[in-house]
Amino acid sequence: MVDALILGGAGFIGYHLARHLARLPGYRVTLVDNLSRGALDADLQELLDQHRAVGLTNADLLDPGSLDGLGGPYDEVYLLAGMVGVRNVAAQPDRVVYVNATIILNTLEWLRGAGCGRLLFASTSEVYAGSVEEGIAAVPTAEDAPATVLDTQAPRATYAITKMLGEAAVTHYAAAGGYEAVIARYHNVYGPRMGSDHVVPELLERVRRETNPFPVYGLEHTRAFCYVSDAVGATHALMTCPLERCEIVHVGNDEEEVQIRQLLSKLFDATGFHPAIEEHPAASGSVRRRCPDLGKLKALTGFRPTVDLKEGLGLTWEWYRRSMSVSR
Repeated sequence: MVDALILGGAGFIGYHLARHLARLPGYRVTLVDNLSRGALDADLQELLDQHRAVGLTNADLLDPGSLDGLGGPYDEVYLLAGMVGVRNVAAQPDRVVYVNATIILNTLEWLRGAGCGRLLFASTSEVYAGSVEEGIAAVPTAEDAPATVLDTQAPRATYAITKMLGEAAVTHYAAAGGYEAVIARYHNVYGPRMGSDHVVPELLERVRRETNPFPVYGLEHTRAFCYVSDAVGATHALMTCPLERCEIVHVGNDEEEVQIRQLLSKLFDATGFHPAIEEHPAASGSVRRRCPDLGKLKALTGFRPTVDLKEGLGLTWEWYRRSMSVSR
């Protein structure tokens, strides 16, 4: 029996990871979430009802005592919990610093006693965005790009700063505790049940409202979007592949770097809605290009993305249309 613990298990990636693990033989999965952002919705309830080996514990990871009742050691611990979303970061940068740093350090302090087989920490491509903007790092970008924050006083920087803290903390706590660790830097993961505070669901909401003209920001910026099932497959592969030390590994889809203009075209084809586009400048602090170099991930795991953008957008649209009464 493999005991897996997903902190932030009611969230976007957490739910899809739990569903993936639940389908594997010999897994017992414990989800921990305070449901402040993740939700005990119909999808998660169905997962809990259909898989007796999956359980949900409502706990606030800001309280260090909340972890004490979880037992352990676990074979696999996935630290996915945290405060995300550009709007949240811009509106409450102080809260982002407190929440993310506290969750990271509380978890690592708990693991001093509880232990684990391997810890996976969810980081982000934002930690090296400054290096791309300054021309220090190439695109596609590998893991050895310098972690750079151009303005520590910018509200948006707080998210990247907390993830930098997490990368350093996980590296050194794991070495001191004698357990394995991997840091997964996620790149523009999208898909069903991802909420509303990200580019793809924001665009889908405008489709739902039949907004015309259709406002879009940063049409010439490029991104490499990764469908959630691919991100989850890579995540689990990183949890089970051979490692010699704590590794930082980029997770995403390196096969389709597209301009936001091209993303819109594919999205409009998927939804059947074709409005006039109203172009606006990109938000302050938004990096012009983002695409991961997945050489390290592929070498460690053999992973290859399997869901292209056209298919992924169609699947995402169908979920939002069905689950949020979106219709055309």
